[in-house]
Amino acid sequence: MQVETLKDVLEWTEQFHRNLSDCLHECAGKNESERARLLLDYLAKHENKLSGLVSEFEVGAETKALNTWCYDYMEKHPILHSAHCDAPFQKLNAEEIMDVITDQHEQVIDLYRYLHARADTESIRELMGNLKSLEEQEAMLMNQAANRLQDL
Repeated sequence: MQVETLKDVLEWTEQFHRNLSDCLHECAGKNESERARLLLDYLAKHENKLSGLVSEFEVGAETKALNTWCYDYMEKHPILHSAHCDAPFQKLNAEEIMDVITDQHEQVIDLYRYLHARADTESIRELMGNLKSLEEQEAMLMNQAANRLQDL
């Protein structure tokens, strides 16, 4: 997917979360560890929910803000462009799964941080700030749930 505008960023993020959800769901039944299967199932549902939340931002955002160009970041910092399940989650334990998920979410958060810092209008700053906060909060929730699962 070619990412050039903020609308493209939102669509890419929605697709990223949906693809990750599908991948996690697919791998959940294949992992030998019960703890990892539970985590994968939880994360798949969480990513699917997150995809929907990002989609709602696109509906509510100002058209002018969505049409703002932002291709320079993607050229300098290529991030997760994979549309297929390239992480073998079925072979990872719960801690390794969370390491991969955390890293992928940090890349998305870094993108939003960068776009927020470069925003030249209040509507763009607000949109990017809200998206950054959403991603940070959801990543924190996923990590907390994974930690609770480790306690079982």
